[in-house]
Amino acid sequence: MREFLLGNEACVRGAIHAGCRFYAGYPITPSTEIAEAMARELPKAGGTFIQMEDEIASISACIGASWTGLKVMSATSGPGFSLMQEGIGYAAMTETPIVIVNCMRGGPSTGQPTKPAQGDVIQAKHGSHGDYEIIALSPSSVQEMLDLTVEAFNLAEQYRTPVILLADGEIAHMREPVTINEGMHILQRKMAKPGIIKEVWKPEDDGIVPFPVFGRGHRVYISGTTSDIYGYPSTIKPEVHAAVVRRICDKIRKNAQKIWKYEVFKPEARKIIFAYGLPARTAFAVAKGNTDVGVFRPITLWPFPDGPFADTVRGREVYVLEMNYGKMIAEVERVAYKAGAKKVEFLPKLGGEIHSIEEVEKFVGVG
Repeated sequence: MREFLLGNEACVRGAIHAGCRFYAGYPITPSTEIAEAMARELPKAGGTFIQMEDEIASISACIGASWTGLKVMSATSGPGFSLMQEGIGYAAMTETPIVIVNCMRGGPSTGQPTKPAQGDVIQAKHGSHGDYEIIALSPSSVQEMLDLTVEAFNLAEQYRTPVILLADGEIAHMREPVTINEGMHILQRKMAKPGIIKEVWKPEDDGIVPFPVFGRGHRVYISGTTSDIYGYPSTIKPEVHAAVVRRICDKIRKNAQKIWKYEVFKPEARKIIFAYGLPARTAFAVAKGNTDVGVFRPITLWPFPDGPFADTVRGREVYVLEMNYGKMIAEVERVAYKAGAKKVEFLPKLGGEIHSIEEVEKFVGVG
């Protein structure tokens, strides 16, 4: 089935299709259409929509709802995403599946509410304190707003972790034809067996702990405090804290190759443009018109796709496009120079403007 949808509308369609049945959020440009569409459509699917007083309450409500066994989502933009950071850390520590959509706009602070940007990509990985890992996906089309929302729910359920959809504001507000595939794979939560569980936080061979649920006979102690496998707080034993941190990090790190999604166009080209989200559209337009130019587009921003990117840029020139003043460029340089890239150049774009084909061709040296 084909429909002509706004990016934020496509996100909602994907979320409901993936089984989302609880949404808590606070309206903020440019994500507000997600809340509006959820308020209309989620009750029709038997779900619950709540407008909270702020983003702190929103993510807290989502965490609580997830522990009742529901798939949950919230959406926001930069200032609200900042408010959610403590909750994201809590969700990582308690291994709570939750999907967060951040429709990025220019910052810092209130910044440019109606203009797109890509300034929150480092905050997505390092915004909360302590050691943890996160999964973050970057759509570059309205179709991917739908598809990657479904993927975000699947990943959240598979790895018991917060998953962030990082969409710049232009993708959120763009209208494009979208194919809705009713046969998309939907992953269900890995549930603990009914009855009382003694070792409630003991992982299985894949490093993932089966999910106990309130009201199903599971006696579960849930806290952001370091806890042992029985669920009891244990803050003074180094070995207990080390085991918890290693587990919540390694379940992402050791499965990175399974999580990575990326797109490579003309890997044989001697000049490779690294771009994600909206700038990737310009990068592909340039590469299609020039034989010397290829593109590496990370769809998974976190964990960063080190291996595939290194293989693509070895011995080549790398040109980076971002709608910020330098975020992913540090990751690009780390991997590219270690892989033997000839050079790395950076073209930032600020003020809510989009890279034009002409300026990118000049930047890459083919215009």
